[in-house]
Amino acid sequence: MARLAGEPPASTVQSSITIPPYAVRPGSFGNVLVIDATPKQPRRLPRWRELRAVMPGRPRWSAAQRIAGAADVAGLRLLARRRAPRMVFDYVDGAAEGERSMARALEAFERVEFRPRVLRDVAEAPTAVEILGRRIAMPVVLGPTGFTRMMHREGEPAVARAAARAGVPYTLSTMGTTSAGDVAAAAPGGWNWFQLYVVRDRARNLDVLSLAREAGMDVLVVTVDVPVAGARLRDVRHGLTVPPSLRWRSALQAVRHPAWWFDFLTSEPLRFATVDGAPDDLAGITNLMFDPSVTIRDLGWIRSAWRGKLLVKGVQRVDDAKELAAVGVDGIVVSNHGGRQLDRAPTPLELLPAVVAAVGDRTEVFLDGGVRTGADVAAAVGLGAKACFIGRAYLYGLMAGGEPGVRRVLDLLHAELVRTLQLLGVGDVTELGPDAVRLR
Repeated sequence: MARLAGEPPASTVQSSITIPPYAVRPGSFGNVLVIDATPKQPRRLPRWRELRAVMPGRPRWSAAQRIAGAADVAGLRLLARRRAPRMVFDYVDGAAEGERSMARALEAFERVEFRPRVLRDVAEAPTAVEILGRRIAMPVVLGPTGFTRMMHREGEPAVARAAARAGVPYTLSTMGTTSAGDVAAAAPGGWNWFQLYVVRDRARNLDVLSLAREAGMDVLVVTVDVPVAGARLRDVRHGLTVPPSLRWRSALQAVRHPAWWFDFLTSEPLRFATVDGAPDDLAGITNLMFDPSVTIRDLGWIRSAWRGKLLVKGVQRVDDAKELAAVGVDGIVVSNHGGRQLDRAPTPLELLPAVVAAVGDRTEVFLDGGVRTGADVAAAVGLGAKACFIGRAYLYGLMAGGEPGVRRVLDLLHAELVRTLQLLGVGDVTELGPDAVRLR
């Protein structure tokens, strides 16, 4: 090709274009020229402090470290499952028959939808509330659970101490494995309540109430949803006895869970501190001792024998709630016993708003069932509950590691509740209402 006048020879042309590194790679239709235009960073050896920052930390060998590292109650549940024999874990984790009631209670919280406000001052989000004329640190009550020392050798005293530390009430069960006096001695600064199952022997009921009163307990929770024992099939399949006995299946579990069995075998024999003479099978305990003929009229003699506050736990219908409010109980606990009695029972969270609307200001309404997080607590309070009873949640912590496990559960619930309030744009838990919470 002809060259223009004054144009330098091609060999002397200086290009201003920089050709980046390239590589020839095989492609579908022959070799492909790939040009890599990414600037290359110089390599260097990492400094020790940089290398140490990305290296794995020390393994969490101790139970205390594992408990402290649990991110939520679900994590503590997994730790509990690893530590306790399956029959003990299933006693806590299971429910009646097909376990539909328990599943529905959990599923109801999955359908909660929060409606947050923005541009609100949430620098502080107080969680304290007043229930039954007394202020507590957050709207949580540790509910009654039976055979608690079966879950961990520390049993009810550990739970009571953790509740006192967190500033929330603890409820000792009639079927507890520690006496009311021993619980009061373990947590003298706590707000300790007592739960009553009405048994056939009325004199025994009166003796039990007298012992609770002497221990300084001033709130009585009467559970009314156990006329007979529910069919807890996990317990039936395991052949669970109280105390647990070493059958062939449980003997194999002993090999896999030596820490639990060591604690169990080296502790005081497991016994009922309030009732005695019970048969081995759990259903037999209930059917032999509990009175299926109890009616609302029995609240009269209970009230005459108890000078403190009176709550009725196990309410599952609006008309029952109205009747109880009319006779003047101090509180109603909307509960289906954690799904451990009647399967396909009403779901407490779904029933809660209707009960609150029906009883108005005549009595305080509490929720029991399915509460596993601080967000669950916020949802229940937003739908009208004064506070939530929890049972399985703290038992998972107890099984995982005794009192530190229960403390971890309460710390998690409080932190989750505060965070939920702040993200909702609610400056105080007492400001929660149905405008912030709904069920989808």
